[in-house]
Formats: sequence, C-alpha cells, structure tokens
Amino acid sequence: MLMDRIALILAIIGGLNWGSVGIFRYDFIAGLFNGAATTAARVAYTLVGLAAVWCISMLFRERDIDVVERA
Repeated sequence: MLMDRIALILAIIGGLNWGSVGIFRYDFIAGLFNGAATTAARVAYTLVGLAAVWCISMLFRERDIDVVERA
C-alpha cells in the first residue's frame, strides 16, 4: 500500500513535469538538477519511470472487497 502511494506520487510528478514541457517548454526536473543529463536528473527520471511501471501493475490487481463490505 505504501509502495502504491509512493509510485502514484512519483507518476503524478512525472506527468506534471511532462505537462509543463508540453505547455511551457520547461522541464522542472532538469531545472531543479541543473540539466537533464546530470546524474541526479537521470536518477529522478528513472524513479519516475519505475513508478509508472509499478502503476501499470495497479491496473490489473483485484480490489480489496473487505474494505467495501465493512463500510
């Protein structure tokens, strides 16, 4: 559950970053780490990409029925 939240937050950050690239032509991650080719920026991009892959797995999981039944 915690991993799902972390992955979702990172995927949202990545989506917002790509939105800013598309709309404003500004890459916040590259700006934050002084360039897209720096090691820190590459680590950030990699973490966002891995989070997106993790989020794909969330699409194919069964929902927790116990939580719905208790409500």
